[in-house]
Amino acid sequence: MLWEHFMLNELMTRMQSRDVAYWRDKRGHQVDFVLARRGEKPMAIECKWSAHGFDPTNLLAFRHQHPEGDNVVVAQDVERTFTRTFGGLDVRFESVDAFAESVAEGPA
Repeated sequence: MLWEHFMLNELMTRMQSRDVAYWRDKRGHQVDFVLARRGEKPMAIECKWSAHGFDPTNLLAFRHQHPEGDNVVVAQDVERTFTRTFGGLDVRFESVDAFAESVAEGPA
């Protein structure tokens, strides 16, 4: 939980915005943060201390309801950004710094 709070502080500081939401369904699936900027597809963000052993179940449940948008796992042990595919879902793994930089820059 401390890691998620740290990441929320980073998001709020870098974005200077309140477009950060939380998502949870009736079955208990949850996504740490959803960036919902006006006019853009929602970005699902999972914050994990370690990228190893990441379970995509919650992201898959979110994308079942909201099919389009980026999926990002931010982890302290990621040195270089990489992408993995889980059940047809592309998930980008980033370090805190790389993620904060990309969020501050906004959409490409």
